[in-house]
Amino acid sequence: MFTTLLKSPIPFFSSFNSTQNPSKTQKGNHSFNKNSKFSVSKTHRNGPIKMPTPPWMKGPLLLQPDEVLNASKPTTKRSSNNNSKAPEKALFGKESGVRGKKVMKKIIRDVEKLQGNGALDDTLIGKFEEFEIGNWLEEIGSDGEVKKFDRKMPWVREEEKVVFRRMKKEKVLTQAEIILDNDLLERLRKKATRMRKWVKVMKAGVTQDVVDEIRLAWGNNELVMLKFGVPLCRNMDRASEIVEMKTGGLVVWCKKDILVVYRGQNHWLTSNGQRVFNNLASDNNTTMSPEKSNASTWGRSLNGEDRDENNQPVVGSLYERETDRLLDGLGPRFIDWWMRKPLPVDADLLPEVVPGFKPPTRLSPPKTRPKLTDEELTNLRKLAHPLPFHFVLGRNRNLQGLANSILKLWEKSLIAKIAIKWGVQNTDNEQMANELKDLTGGVLLLRNKFLIIFYRGKDFLPQGVANSVMEREMALRRCQLIEEGARVKVAETFQVANESLAKTSTVGTLAEFQDIQTKYGVLEKENNELEIQIEAQKENLERELRNQERKLAILNGKIEKSAKKLAKLNSSWQTAEPDLDLETITEEERECLRKIGLKLSSCLVLGRRGVFNGVIEGVHQHWKHREVVKVITMQRAFLRVIYTAKMLVAESGGILVSVEKLKEGHAIIIYRGKNYRRPSKLMTDHLLTKREALQRSIELQRIGSLKFFAYQRRQAILDLKLKLAKLEEQGVASPQG
Repeated sequence: MFTTLLKSPIPFFSSFNSTQNPSKTQKGNHSFNKNSKFSVSKTHRNGPIKMPTPPWMKGPLLLQPDEVLNASKPTTKRSSNNNSKAPEKALFGKESGVRGKKVMKKIIRDVEKLQGNGALDDTLIGKFEEFEIGNWLEEIGSDGEVKKFDRKMPWVREEEKVVFRRMKKEKVLTQAEIILDNDLLERLRKKATRMRKWVKVMKAGVTQDVVDEIRLAWGNNELVMLKFGVPLCRNMDRASEIVEMKTGGLVVWCKKDILVVYRGQNHWLTSNGQRVFNNLASDNNTTMSPEKSNASTWGRSLNGEDRDENNQPVVGSLYERETDRLLDGLGPRFIDWWMRKPLPVDADLLPEVVPGFKPPTRLSPPKTRPKLTDEELTNLRKLAHPLPFHFVLGRNRNLQGLANSILKLWEKSLIAKIAIKWGVQNTDNEQMANELKDLTGGVLLLRNKFLIIFYRGKDFLPQGVANSVMEREMALRRCQLIEEGARVKVAETFQVANESLAKTSTVGTLAEFQDIQTKYGVLEKENNELEIQIEAQKENLERELRNQERKLAILNGKIEKSAKKLAKLNSSWQTAEPDLDLETITEEERECLRKIGLKLSSCLVLGRRGVFNGVIEGVHQHWKHREVVKVITMQRAFLRVIYTAKMLVAESGGILVSVEKLKEGHAIIIYRGKNYRRPSKLMTDHLLTKREALQRSIELQRIGSLKFFAYQRRQAILDLKLKLAKLEEQGVASPQG
C-alpha cells in the first residue's frame, strides 16, 4: 500500500486540499518524520531519489523528485468541527456498525452534505455539471446500442407509503365509573385498598349462599371484598358482571383475583338486588353531568352497542351473535359461565325425561363406512378446539333433554361441545359420555374431567331427511304390495277351470321360497342360531387352548434354561463334612450360653444369598472378640432354618447352642468351643462367592415362579379341554333333539 502511495502522480510541493483527511494526514506525517529510514534527501533536486523499499523487494526504488510527496510540512489545518466529514469520505467511505435501512439513510445524508458543501468547487475541473450517477450506469447491448438502466438508485426517495398502525384498545368504562362521582369513587377505592377481610368464592361460583353473605356484610360496611378461586379468577371481567347482576352492587376496585363491591347509597330501601341497582342508576342519572352522560354513551358504544339498518342496538361481536343464533331454542342459558361470552345452555335445567324420545335414524352414504379413521379423528379434534361451548352439564344420569337438544344442534353444526361444571360433587364424565352416546348414537371425540366433545357421525340424518327416507321406503313397500296383488289377480284370471292352482307358475312367490327351504334343508341347519353360537364358542375355546399351550411351551423352555444355570452354580460348591469328634457341653453351660447369645447386641444377618464364604469369615471375626455368635436368618420354614444352622456348624467347626424364634426372624446361637483356634485363612474355597450366591438366589426365585405359572397354565388347559368336550356333546345331541 505504501508503494502505491509513492507512485501517485501528485506534485512534490502541492498542498493537501480539502479532499484529504486532516487528522489522518497529520498523524501520518509525524510517524513519517520520526523514522529515519523514510527521510528524503534534499540535496539531489534534479536526479532520481533512492527511496526505502519493503523487505520483499530486491532492487532499489528510484523515483523522480516530482513523484515524491513532501510530508514534512502539513499545510492543512485541523477543522474546528470534529464531526464534519471530508467529501470523498462522505461519498466513498464505509459505514460500520449498521446494516440495512440505517446504511441507506446515512448514505443519503452524506450525499446531501456532499452536494451542499462549498469545498467541492475547488476539486471540480472545467464546467460544473449536475452530479447524476444514473447517467453513468449504461449497458451496451448485443447490437452495439447503449441502453440505460431504468432502475432507481437506492438513495432516490419514493413517495411515502401509507402505514395503518394497529389502534390501541380503548379502555371500557365500568358501571361504577359511569354512575358514581369521581370524588366518591376515589374515596371508595382508597378505602378498598386498606381492606383485609374478604368473602371467599369457591369453584361453584357466586351461589346464593355467597350472595346472602355479601348482603349480610353490607349491613355493617358499604364495601365487601370478594376473593375468587378457579375458574372465575381466570376471567375477572366476567366475575364482575356476575357479581353486579346477582347482588345489584357496583364493582369499584379490582386487583388480580380480588373484587370490592359497593352496596350503593339507596341500599336500605329494599332487599331486592335488581331493584337497588335500577334505583341507584336512575337517581344518579338525574344529577349526572354532561361529561358523565357523554362518557356513558361512549362506554356503551365501546361495549359493542352499535346500530343496525333498522336503528336497533346491536350488542356483542359477530362471533357472539352467530353463536347465540345457533343456541337459540335449545334451552335456558347458564348465567354463572366462567369463560367469555356467549353463554352456553344449562343442561341441568333441561327435562330429565322427554316423552316419545328415541335415538335418531342413521343411514350411511353409499360406499362409506361410518367408522372414523385416525386422520379424520385428529382433524375433528383440531376443528373442535376453537369452537365455543354449547352446553354446561353437572348431572350424571337422566339426560334425555340434553340428548334432544344435541340432536337439534347437530342439524346446524357437526360437533357438540359440553363443559362440565366446577364445584359439583360426584360428577362422572365417563357415565355422562356413555349415556349420551347411547341416546344420540354420536361419536365420542374427547372426554376428560373438564369437557366432552361429540361428533354427529357420517351416518347422521337430520329430521327432515330422515322423514323423507321413511316416506320413500313406505312408498316402495306400497308399490311392492300393489305389484304382488296385480300378479295374483292376473294369475287367477288366466287360470284353467279344471286345473288346480298348485300347477300354476310360482316364480317369485313365497311358495317358491318355501320349496327351496324344504329341498335344501342343510341351509336351515347351518343357519340355526343355536348351532352358530356353539360353533363360535368352540372356536373361541380352541383359540384360547392354543394360546395357553403356546405360553406353557414358552414357560417350559425358560424352566429348562434356568435349571441349567442353577445346576452349573450348584456344581461349583460343596458343603464340608461334619466333624464326628465334636466337643460336648452340659445343659447348664448350654443354658448359660443361650442367655448370653440372646443378650448380644451385635449379630450376623443372613440375607437372600444364604451361606457363602463371606458369612463364614464374619463368624470367625465375631469369635475373635467373644465366644458366642448370634446369626439371624429371615427364613420362614423351620426345616430350612435347621438346615442352615447345621451348615454353619459344619463350615465353621463350632457347637450349636440353640435356635430361637425372635421378632426379626430366627436366631441361631453357635459356641466356638473350648479348643477353638483361629484359622489362618478365614474364607473357604469350596463355598460360593458373594456374587455367585446372589445369582443362585435369583435363579432359585426365578425357577420357583416359572413352575408356579406353568402349573396355572396346565390347570387352565385342563379346564378348556373339559369345556370343549361338553360343547361337543351338546353339538352331537342338538341334531338328535
